[in-house]
Amino acid sequence: MSQLTIRLDDSLAEDVKVHARVAGQSVNSWVVAVLSAAVDPELAGEAAERVRERLARAGLLLTPTGARPPKPHPARLQRAKQAAGAGPPLSDFVSEGRG
Repeated sequence: MSQLTIRLDDSLAEDVKVHARVAGQSVNSWVVAVLSAAVDPELAGEAAERVRERLARAGLLLTPTGARPPKPHPARLQRAKQAAGAGPPLSDFVSEGRG
């Protein structure tokens, strides 16, 4: 499973927490559901449709135009993983960004 780090302004972060709480979900599960609804047209259900409607109104809903790109060759992927683990830790950049 992959992990993604994002930066949000404080008011948006609070809104996300409130929406997750109201939905009875963790922040992570709510964000995953919202992102899934945004990118997977196969998802059905009232909540996904509301998310898609909001994204469309904001001009952020993209319609897939074809097949996904091919997966990279396993050896190339392994080299990229090794290179990714060789740099400075993410916490250095986060601390730097906070001043």
